[in-house]
Amino acid sequence: MRRYFSAIVLFLVLAFSVAIFNSYSNSTRTTFSDITSLAIPATPNSSLNAASNAPTTVRKKGDARTQKRRLEKIQEGLARSRAAIRRAVLARNYTAQKRQSFVPRGPIYRNPYAFHQSYIEMEKRLKIWIYKEREPPIFHDGASFGYYAVDGHFMREIEKQGFPFVTNNPENALLFYLPFSIERMVGLVYEPATHDRTFLKTMISDYVQVISSKHPYWNRTDGADHFMVSCHDWAPYATEGLDVLKNFIRVLCAANTSEGYNARKDASLPEFIFRFELPGHTQNPSPPSSKTLLAFFAGGNHGSVRKFLFEQWHHKDPQIQLFERLPKGLNYTEYLMNSKYCLCPSGYEVASPRITESILVGCVPVPISDGYVLPFSDVLDWSHFSVPIPVPRIPEIKKILTAIPESTYLKLQANVLKVQKHFLLNVPPKRFDVMHMVLHSIWLRRLNLQLHDL
Repeated sequence: MRRYFSAIVLFLVLAFSVAIFNSYSNSTRTTFSDITSLAIPATPNSSLNAASNAPTTVRKKGDARTQKRRLEKIQEGLARSRAAIRRAVLARNYTAQKRQSFVPRGPIYRNPYAFHQSYIEMEKRLKIWIYKEREPPIFHDGASFGYYAVDGHFMREIEKQGFPFVTNNPENALLFYLPFSIERMVGLVYEPATHDRTFLKTMISDYVQVISSKHPYWNRTDGADHFMVSCHDWAPYATEGLDVLKNFIRVLCAANTSEGYNARKDASLPEFIFRFELPGHTQNPSPPSSKTLLAFFAGGNHGSVRKFLFEQWHHKDPQIQLFERLPKGLNYTEYLMNSKYCLCPSGYEVASPRITESILVGCVPVPISDGYVLPFSDVLDWSHFSVPIPVPRIPEIKKILTAIPESTYLKLQANVLKVQKHFLLNVPPKRFDVMHMVLHSIWLRRLNLQLHDL
């Protein structure tokens, strides 16, 4: 009799447990912000999309509690980082556990104390998890040469074994990297005869569907702690207008506010031309006294900005030299080095590799564009090492540049040399170089703190 009674009790306990588990599992599909408050914007009650409809892993109650504690610990760490940055601003100093080999100071920074402390906090806390799904060459690979190779450089370096900001445990990650290459998608899938680019949106949406079905991390924030890096001109089109990507961090060369670039969540990526080696700075830049040209530009006459520039200044003034192609025998780098100001007009897209080329040879860049958010402008004050000129004022270029006092020009040029550190590409990456500055831009989006607002 006791045996039958025990069996009945065991059956009732099991049935009750199953009922509780089913009830709990139906309540676990929630946004990250329901678990703990985030520094980044979460989107509760968002509209249905491919990612939010994707099946998620059912977690046991104990796992959910462990996850909540882990997330709370991460958020506490971010809160301490924000507090440390504010203390650094007030004290005009920094706090670090080890000796600093480089201390940012001077007018090229919006707030050098905030930037330095934020960088220290990034080195202390930033952990990135890289999704492993899909295969090269479209995923986990990128261009090595050409105009779009900077995102390939980023991908190769971050995926190398032992990269310090990468974690093998996604539960410890602050950010999640989607390692796809739009340049490779275009090169391998696009059919020029069709003029159809919608395949880009389809491929990216499908990839998000794959990772959000297999892992819980995208659905926790609707992608707000996930990021991509792309220098391709079509990256804004490929990622704009997709509801599934509305919170996604995009690191773009084409950082154009008229094409949906959002400076609060997106980050601007500097553009380079990779030829047969990494772009580097000139070891012995020419002194200011040897610069005989007022302004110089060489490049294709395409896009409305450049067409306007050529109409106004091509063969119009010997002090403003413009070329579509340099004549044979003339050296491009020497022209850059012998010019006080290097014109950097937008082409088909707002970004121009002329900006980084100018900085790396010690020439004061003159960005000419509409709607372009300059790289690292969260922390760098471009007014102290460049002379941005709005497109409508192209006819006034000579008047603007000649009105700058020589003493001011010398300060601008000296600051260009100081800022070079942040526009160098290194293998392996070094502190404060391009790779680390890009990571810092993404870190700021995760921290949800605009340093120059302090």
